[in-house]
Amino acid sequence: MQSSPEAAVAPSSPTPLTVGELEALVDATREIASILELDPVLQVIVDRVRGLVGADYAALGIIDTGGRISRFVTSGMSAEDRARIGSPPSGLGLLGLIIREGRSYRIADIGQHPDSAGFPPHHPPMRSFLGAPVTIHGRVVGNLYLTDKLGAPEFSEADRLLVEMFSLRAGIAIENARLHEQVQRLAVVEERERISRDLHDGIIQAIYGVALSLEDVPSLMATDPTEAEVRVDRAIDSLNLAIREIRNFILGLRSELLHGADVVAGLATLAEEFAVTGAADVELDLAVDPEVTAGLPMPHRVQLLQMSREALSNAARHARASRIRLAMRDTEGVLELSVEDDGVGFDAAEEPPAGHLGLANLRQRAAALGGIMSIESSPGSGTRLSIRIPLTSEERSE
Repeated sequence: MQSSPEAAVAPSSPTPLTVGELEALVDATREIASILELDPVLQVIVDRVRGLVGADYAALGIIDTGGRISRFVTSGMSAEDRARIGSPPSGLGLLGLIIREGRSYRIADIGQHPDSAGFPPHHPPMRSFLGAPVTIHGRVVGNLYLTDKLGAPEFSEADRLLVEMFSLRAGIAIENARLHEQVQRLAVVEERERISRDLHDGIIQAIYGVALSLEDVPSLMATDPTEAEVRVDRAIDSLNLAIREIRNFILGLRSELLHGADVVAGLATLAEEFAVTGAADVELDLAVDPEVTAGLPMPHRVQLLQMSREALSNAARHARASRIRLAMRDTEGVLELSVEDDGVGFDAAEEPPAGHLGLANLRQRAAALGGIMSIESSPGSGTRLSIRIPLTSEERSE
């Protein structure tokens, strides 16, 4: 005799899971936890839950703030079958029931349930059903739907328990993927803003200055040819420097510098790129164990590489240095990054000219990492910039 749908919702004593089922749950959890991109993790979630309970079909519906299905990911159905069905469900029938009530449902026959809304044309026939909400911090963000238990007329209580346990882990995996995407977007936005500031402060201003210097050249060619020639030569030199700076920005967008895990290797890459572009000769003094920097959080490593590139660029552009020494040391729990050049130098006690934001950017970046930046410089004596960032005991032990 077929049990009623409602009687199958809330059992009095859940069937314990077998060792094999628990091992499958752990394996599936480990896989979804290793994926940080949202679309792939959603697909793996439905693929793995279908295998966990032996369902012919599985789906994951992501719910928007209005309680409607905004994304619908399936497993067990070909792309051609999905296309024939047409638009994804909006959250009616049994799917809407789980959305409204936020609890699991195990149903022996979909067609016999009073909340069933039927299937659209070209939809494959389905009979048994198991659905469970996916929650994050107590908030329902989606639902898992499984249909047609393989080798049995309906899903079991053990299946329901297994899906509920997996749904909790799926919620964590979805949240992690969303947070990862947000961090990536923020990193891109921050880098774009920094490049915009630096371009305006450096290259754009330099090119604008070249344009101003050439405005009088046509008249000078008639009145003072020598001065006209000098201005053209200076303009050519300035444009060549701007071209090198543009190449530095392009090279600086290389993925291993913005997202690289190895700070020491990233610094070596920076020195090589400056040598290739002819901006300056860079001497490396990296007296730090790569494992120390590898223990830093990824945002810290990215910031260190970005600050290094910015400091090198400042030395080559503003200080007009021909030789730069880039050093990094780990001393008594403090990581020190220093950039020393043989350039023209400046009075470090004076405020930088309006619009020159390079040093301010570096100081803000250092402060964001809990560190400090100091500058030693005087006119004609070069500049030494130092950034000191504290290392926690956890980072030093990794």
